[in-house]
Amino acid sequence: MQWLPRNDGVRSLLRPRTVAERNVRNVLIDGVGVGIVAGVGSFLPIFLARLGSSNLLIGLLTALPALTGAILAVAVGRFLEGQRNVVRWYAGLRVWVLWSYALFGLLPFVMPLTLVPWAVIVIWAIVTVPGTIVNVAFTVVMGGVAGPNNRFAVMSLRWSSLGVVTALTVALVGQILDRIAFPLNYQLVFIGSFVGGLLSFFFSRSISLPDQVPPTGTPPGRPGFARWASALTTVVRTAPPTFLRFAASAFVFRCGTAMAVPLLPLYWVRTVGASDAWIGIITTANSGVLLVAYTIWALVTKRFGVGNVLLASSFGLALYPLAAASTTSVVLLTLFAGLSGFCTAGNDLVNFDLVLSNIPADRQAGYVGFYQTLQNTALFIMPLVGTVLADNLGISAGLVAAGLLRLGGVGLYLALGVGRVPTGAAKAP
Repeated sequence: MQWLPRNDGVRSLLRPRTVAERNVRNVLIDGVGVGIVAGVGSFLPIFLARLGSSNLLIGLLTALPALTGAILAVAVGRFLEGQRNVVRWYAGLRVWVLWSYALFGLLPFVMPLTLVPWAVIVIWAIVTVPGTIVNVAFTVVMGGVAGPNNRFAVMSLRWSSLGVVTALTVALVGQILDRIAFPLNYQLVFIGSFVGGLLSFFFSRSISLPDQVPPTGTPPGRPGFARWASALTTVVRTAPPTFLRFAASAFVFRCGTAMAVPLLPLYWVRTVGASDAWIGIITTANSGVLLVAYTIWALVTKRFGVGNVLLASSFGLALYPLAAASTTSVVLLTLFAGLSGFCTAGNDLVNFDLVLSNIPADRQAGYVGFYQTLQNTALFIMPLVGTVLADNLGISAGLVAAGLLRLGGVGLYLALGVGRVPTGAAKAP
């Protein structure tokens, strides 16, 4: 990796000598802390399901952050452009998002269990605001740490290590939950996630980047909503056709992905009757494969191309909810989850490449904002659609619908030639 001295990579991480090396180490350890909290957080919908929460309430866990992101992402980006030290916002607000899980663990000590799900949702809604700021700042901070030539190297290492830590945490938490009475078991692991939050905070705030130079002024314009709507209209009107084909296809595919997010834990708990230990194993299988998956897909992409990898990984992800709905075997569900995690890694890599390769280099912010708005819209609407469908037709029917919607996205990728035609980044519209 270019950001490490030749033949001295391990030393650079264990005993960094330069600011660049310290930043990479801080990013990786920050990722370890996030992985711990993410592993614990994967049991939040299971916790709500065991408390008897409605399908709709569980769907809000996915829908609320997406709604906030769709509404605030553009404004947050403009705000962060005017800040000299983005790391301060990234580290300071992330800690509140991560520590919210510890707060969830304290709730049963101070209120009846029947009120806990609603309290969780209220807190979750509040932390979506700092969460949106963190998500936008993440791209700025990671880009500053990696630099323009090392983004794939640094981020692949971070994502791989984060996935492994998440998988190990999920496996451990699943065993703990099966050995302690409910709800104390969930309280202890949620409160314990505080350790991961501290780890992330201390190392993320140690990232050292040069101060940004804020824009000298903001040009006058229409009120906020009108300016936001005008920006989206401008992107649609001027964007390269290849970008619009990709964005439209990805939106349909993301709708199917988002629909299944709240349905899978509901299926494990209410249809399969899986224990917490088995749910931990299923989730571990999904995250654990990431250590090797990113490397394998990177090699496959070089050999077979972005378009083929997009179709193969998307088709695999489309089959996942269909396969899950066809069985109540926890062993098969674990196998299917592992294959889904493997396909997710390939899908993430090629989608990242397609976003950047299909837009002009000097217009990235506007087009990426438009793309994220579409993705967040799907993540807001479709979990709610999925839970309503599950309430009326059953969870299995909801999973089948999610799988068919994903297949529709794959069909659009194929029909529109996404990843197989010349990109639109060569010139600005």
